[in-house]
Amino acid sequence: MRYQGLLGRTLRDAPAGADTASAALLARAGYVRQLGAGIFSLLPLGWATVRRIEEIIREEMERINCWEVAMPVAQPADLWQETGRWAAIGSELVRFEDRGGRDMVLAMTHEEVAADLVRRELRSWRQLPIQFFQIQTKFRDEPRPRAGLLRGREFIMKDAYSFHSSLEDLDRFYEECRLAYLRAFHRCGIDVIVAEAGAGIMGGHGSHEFTLLTPAGEDVLLVCPTGDYAANREVATCAADTTAEVAGQLPLEEVSTPGATTIDQVAAFLGIEASQTLKCVCYSSGGEVVLVVIRGDLQVNEAKVQAALGTSDLRLADEAQIRALGSVPGYTSPLGLTGVRVLADPSAFAANLVAGGNRVDTHVRNVNLGRDVVPTLVADLRVVVAGDACPACGTPLAEQRGIEVGNIFKLGQYYARPLNIAFLDDSGEERLVEMGSYGFGVTRMMAAIAEAHHDERGLRWPVSVAPVAVHLVALGNDPAVRAAAEQVYALLQAAGIATLFDDRGETAGVQFADADLVGAPLRLAVSKRTLAAHDGGAVELKRREHDKDQAQTVAIDALLDVVRGELADLALRVTVQESGDTDGVV
Repeated sequence: MRYQGLLGRTLRDAPAGADTASAALLARAGYVRQLGAGIFSLLPLGWATVRRIEEIIREEMERINCWEVAMPVAQPADLWQETGRWAAIGSELVRFEDRGGRDMVLAMTHEEVAADLVRRELRSWRQLPIQFFQIQTKFRDEPRPRAGLLRGREFIMKDAYSFHSSLEDLDRFYEECRLAYLRAFHRCGIDVIVAEAGAGIMGGHGSHEFTLLTPAGEDVLLVCPTGDYAANREVATCAADTTAEVAGQLPLEEVSTPGATTIDQVAAFLGIEASQTLKCVCYSSGGEVVLVVIRGDLQVNEAKVQAALGTSDLRLADEAQIRALGSVPGYTSPLGLTGVRVLADPSAFAANLVAGGNRVDTHVRNVNLGRDVVPTLVADLRVVVAGDACPACGTPLAEQRGIEVGNIFKLGQYYARPLNIAFLDDSGEERLVEMGSYGFGVTRMMAAIAEAHHDERGLRWPVSVAPVAVHLVALGNDPAVRAAAEQVYALLQAAGIATLFDDRGETAGVQFADADLVGAPLRLAVSKRTLAAHDGGAVELKRREHDKDQAQTVAIDALLDVVRGELADLALRVTVQESGDTDGVV
């Protein structure tokens, strides 16, 4: 690969809106160019990096007997209507009509198509398990794309699917895939933690996400310092509170609370703690108003509410909807209201709480759930925060930010039931399959690696995913230097060592700065000084990770062996890391 004529010049400054290190550096180094909000072109260096990541993924998937397919991205809507996701997923799913007026979707994921393929092919238990994957461009109409490739609308993803005769066999492959992902992440040069996650729009009964911890991430994890527990904030739980409760249930008592419409105002007016109040949050879901009640000092976790309701359609109810219940904003509680669903967090069962009176300037003392209000559903609905007790060992949890780079799901029969994906078992009885789904963000992975491997000068790619192994620089326009650089380039090419040859004739300062920005593991420089250092000529070799004063001069006739040794040493670090105890990850 020659720099002269290569699409993607380096930029001295980051483009406007590049809000993370990876977004800025990938653009400045000529890896990507933004076309629109959350939509990027991959230039030759970026595409080469993606292909290296894909090679690792393919090897690890095939290692667990999972084989590559290609499925359509434009799909008939009837499959999505069969599973219910046509209605359950909001505007992030792109819907359109083809020229025949048939409803279609632009797939963000392929559970429906994968399940339909197996439905058409599967007959006997002898065909199971079935597992396959694809690497494909997806489109998700993100409402707030940000951070370059970390939160894009169009992205490349590896998605895999597995089908099993039993939950036990699904568990077996799920674990194989978990370990395959850990190996892949290690080989790509990053360490992740495995955290409990929500199923979201995927459905099913179990999910884990693989997260690179970094301040640039938008996911928040609750992590136990002992390593006993890690979970995404959307699903994180904590040990039960030990807040002392007032003994005995006292009779209800109305109390005037003029102008007190918030928990803090009510607590201050009555001289009580926020934990002695009952918070009621009104939501609208599918046109229905739902009341969520929780202890006043806690926050409602809307992802948990969505999971409890089995929908992604959730928004705060407006004033008209609240008044239609027979209540008023700022004073709402489920007391005396009929025909409305009430979801309660266990914390709301504390004794003798103060709740809204459903009238202006009025609250009610001594509200007790179970006696005064019978909830429709009781579920964990609280936001877990730093300092809450680990559910495994009681140690205070810590909050850490991270980038989700992979996610695996135990879907069970979530898709098998509506699509009737059945097989005959060994006794001739018809049964439904158990399904799993496994996602790995490829372009997001490139950005995550860039977040983890950069310095003030630019990118520093691990050798396993670098677009080129060597960045060759010819300093100046001296004919002897140019000829020697061409000789070195030909030597490296013939040896199969991917090389970017900077043959532009720029100044040494520009060429070295660009080499640091691009971030290849090794830099070779040919100059009049290096040619004079050895009878047959020599080059200056420097690892990207080293400081400027750690360069070495290598004779051209010994160069191949030295370069191979340097690359092998760099690769060995990943190999050693890969062979470590992956079971020790949370």
